Amino acid sequence: MSWQRSGDDAARSARPGPSLKARALRLLAQREHSRAELERKLQAHADDPAALAEALDALQARGFIDEARVADSVLHRRAERVGAARVRAELQTKGLATEVVAEAVARLQDTELERAQALWQRKFGAPATDLAGRARQVRFLVARGFAADVVRRVVPRAVAGGAEDDPELAA
Repeated sequence: MSWQRSGDDAARSARPGPSLKARALRLLAQREHSRAELERKLQAHADDPAALAEALDALQARGFIDEARVADSVLHRRAERVGAARVRAELQTKGLATEVVAEAVARLQDTELERAQALWQRKFGAPATDLAGRARQVRFLVARGFAADVVRRVVPRAVAGGAEDDPELAA
């Protein structure tokens, strides 16, 4: 048994891969992508940066690439589980315009307290009984991008251990 390629296999490997536009459409079919994300993902497949820019321009002109849809998609997928700061960071990482990021984060500000309360209830459901438990609950919400003032309002004071007398926790 020989491990050499047959003529058919050699011809198949010599064929060029999908075009940049086809690759971009395949990525966009999976989820919304910003132009910056597509540029980063398709750079390795582009022989010429101008060809990549041209393909992305054509897709953007036809409405396949839309920053507002990307922001809406991230809000829809992530807002229930993370705070405004985390969403802002994700949108900035995607290379969206500052105005689009600011508008998306502004929409989240109104529901920040309710979303943090719902997340805390799902994760913990009951106040911590000691300071270490309360600190763990606080870290959980802060790590998910909720503002410190929101976290203070959501996480109840620890009952045992004299938390009411602790000046650090009184804030």
